Amino acid sequence: MPCQTPDDFVAATSPGHIMIGGLFAIHEKMLSSEDHPRRPEIQKCVGIEMINNSTLLTGVKLGYEIYDTCTDVTVAMAATLRFLSKFNCSREVVEFQCDYSSYMPRVKAVIGAGYSEITMAVSRMLNLQLMPQVSYESTAETLSDKIRFPSFLRTVPSDFYQTKAMAHLIQKSGWNWIGIITTDDDYGRLALNTFAVQTVTINVCIAFKEVLPAFLSDNTIEVRINQTLEKITAETQVNVIVVFLSQFHVFNLFSKAIERNINKIWIASDNWSTATKITTIPNVKRIGKVVGFTFRRGNMSSFHSFLQNLHMSPSDNNKPLNEYATLLSACAHAKDSDLSQCISNYSWGTWAHKANKDIERNFSLRSDFLWDYTEPGVIHSIQLAVFALGYAIRDLCQARDCQNPGAFLPWELLDVLKNVTFTDGGDSFHFDAYGDLNTGYDVVLWKEINGHMTITKIAQYDLKNELFINTDHQSKNELRNLKQIRSKCSTECSPGQMKKTTKSQHICCYECVNCPENHYSNQTDADYCLLCNNETHWAPIRSTRCFEKEVEYLNWNDSLAILLLALSLLGILFVLAIGIIFTRNLNTPVVKSSGGLIVCYIILFCHFLNFTSTGFFIGEPQNFTCKTRQTLFGVSFTLCISCILTKSLKILLAFSFDPKLQNFLRCLYKPIPIIFICTGIQVAICTLWLIFAAPVVEENVSLPRVIILECEEGSVLAFGTMLGYTAILAFICFIFAFKGRKLPENYNEAKFITFGMLIYFIAWITFIPVYATTFGKYLPAVEIIVILISNYGILCCTFFPKCYVILCKQETNTKSAFLKIIYSYSSHSASSLTISHVSLDSANSNVTATHRSSGGESAARQKSNNLQAQAFAHTCKENPPWVSKALPRKRFSSI
Repeated sequence: MPCQTPDDFVAATSPGHIMIGGLFAIHEKMLSSEDHPRRPEIQKCVGIEMINNSTLLTGVKLGYEIYDTCTDVTVAMAATLRFLSKFNCSREVVEFQCDYSSYMPRVKAVIGAGYSEITMAVSRMLNLQLMPQVSYESTAETLSDKIRFPSFLRTVPSDFYQTKAMAHLIQKSGWNWIGIITTDDDYGRLALNTFAVQTVTINVCIAFKEVLPAFLSDNTIEVRINQTLEKITAETQVNVIVVFLSQFHVFNLFSKAIERNINKIWIASDNWSTATKITTIPNVKRIGKVVGFTFRRGNMSSFHSFLQNLHMSPSDNNKPLNEYATLLSACAHAKDSDLSQCISNYSWGTWAHKANKDIERNFSLRSDFLWDYTEPGVIHSIQLAVFALGYAIRDLCQARDCQNPGAFLPWELLDVLKNVTFTDGGDSFHFDAYGDLNTGYDVVLWKEINGHMTITKIAQYDLKNELFINTDHQSKNELRNLKQIRSKCSTECSPGQMKKTTKSQHICCYECVNCPENHYSNQTDADYCLLCNNETHWAPIRSTRCFEKEVEYLNWNDSLAILLLALSLLGILFVLAIGIIFTRNLNTPVVKSSGGLIVCYIILFCHFLNFTSTGFFIGEPQNFTCKTRQTLFGVSFTLCISCILTKSLKILLAFSFDPKLQNFLRCLYKPIPIIFICTGIQVAICTLWLIFAAPVVEENVSLPRVIILECEEGSVLAFGTMLGYTAILAFICFIFAFKGRKLPENYNEAKFITFGMLIYFIAWITFIPVYATTFGKYLPAVEIIVILISNYGILCCTFFPKCYVILCKQETNTKSAFLKIIYSYSSHSASSLTISHVSLDSANSNVTATHRSSGGESAARQKSNNLQAQAFAHTCKENPPWVSKALPRKRFSSI
């Protein structure tokens, strides 16, 4: 029946000088035949869930009034109204006052409630008089808000830390695709929101969020539980489910989950992680593994001793204990394994007619049953709440006579309670600025031992350091085994891959793609690939690390470099061989007609330097080699072209029959000044280049896998100017040589010079586009090849024909043979001049045509005789006496 008087509403009471109120959820729900109450009356509580009585306060001169909230906000509010009623007032009314500073309520403080939804409602009422409220189990994060709940304190951590610990466990176990089940109340919604924020920071995704009605009296709860289980069954990839529910909800949820053979990992909140009521569900092992967080345990020896010595007499004003004893007597026939189920099947008052003697006998026989159903974490939190109030009252009563119930007011106790420091089992405790007592968590695992589900502590969670502290080696293995269970939306990406998601997908549902070139990932499920330092490192596709780039250059060991060096050495051998041949045939006409030994030696030395300069293009580049290789080639090649230019001018001068051209060439032909001026200009260009923009060593990092060590020319303009100037000299030389291409065979050096210059132009014209498009370590090889081609071309065309004559046609390398060739060439040239003269003068007179023709022919032949001696003298650098002897006067006079 509903309560008839306020005293009927009290669950347990004990008189004292100072009264403390208590709110405990002893029963799980209200008994009502209607969906919604029609009359404002307090309904009867049904179904014993646990017994938490306040006999722990024995030894402390405190009185208490404990009320059963029945897990119902309305019942708790009714109890709170009685707490706030005026002290020592027969009518038990709550007076309305503008200032409650001097108002003396029925109790000085309240311990409870356990459930956050109830605690928030009670706290808002207690705030009116700033009555201290110390909760032992309410963990909602919002209760830390001292603006909304100024008189609220608790001996447990906030859900902020619990959700953080859960997220940490999930991350450490490698799960990222989970479900969550909560209740539709302040506690459930706040826990859901807080946990969702925590999971976002660690890239864990919530596959589904199921919300159950907060109260079991709700008719839709069965439907919602079935819908939730269907959702769990549908989400096959979700193997981890976080549960923020009350014990009553979990009991119903697991009972139906066992019927559906649902096997998952359940992460339990502190509400039910150590609930014996749930661990004793038949076949509970079939639901899978349960990992839970519970409040840090304390020393339970004193409480255990209290339970062993617990007794009851008919005069005790302790209704929950009386009810427990009655139901226990009714279930005397039940075995230990079935005792819990038997008790839950009976309602209050069904067996009230049992004799007290039977009650005491049966009660004493089953007193250890209470210990099996004790939740150590909750008991420890209640002990801390009592100790906190006891220490605060002790401090407050040091200067006051607390025998007088009006010695202090609730708000005065609140001020002392906020700053009190108390101890339990050698540990010191105090409330933080938010009124919380951050004691940490124990991590527990449900394990089947000898056919019974037991709750085993496997770790502790330190709130300050945010880490799990394993208690022993076996516990470490238990946590490690959790990682073997997979709860992910997608297969994890291996190192060398990264996750790729689309806008329509959840961030935990993704595809794995390989890291592109020059990127890497060295962990599983990488969100992105890391970029290697492109200047010094590289990575292939799907790489797990970066590799150092190899430094490359045209090495001495390179096959192409060896080939080019061999060609350069061969060219040097040719130069030495030609020098020896010319030295041994110093006085022969071929050597003398080549411009003299000194000029030949200079040209050969230039070729030697050109071949040598190729060695500076090979090997590891140094600043010295970078500066030397271009300037050495440029100056030596210019000197070579300058010498060849003077030879072209001399040959053209010697065999030119045009008086005007001869006079011009005589003025222009100054060998030594020409060589010095032409070479000096190139030296000036190279000097300015080295001073203002000298070539330096540079690391070319643009290639993906290698670093090219190369010479940066410093100034493209200077480099181009050097090559362009050399090309201009070569072109002038080509023009002069082309003019003298029809000279006598043994004197026709101009024809070969023309060929040599053509080879030079072809090589360097080809070089420009090839050099501009070539990239890498073989770029210097391109320039080496061009240098070798142009050097070989000029060397072969200049000296090889003469060496051929010296070695293979010695009969033509005589004075008489040379004079004969000159005579033949001069005679042919004279005939050509005569014919030309006749054609020009034939129009003047036909009568004197024969006479003039003869005279013209004689004049032409005379000129030819003079020129042939002059040509030979020029080409041989002397005027030998045998010239006049070689051309008999008789023959010239006859002509």
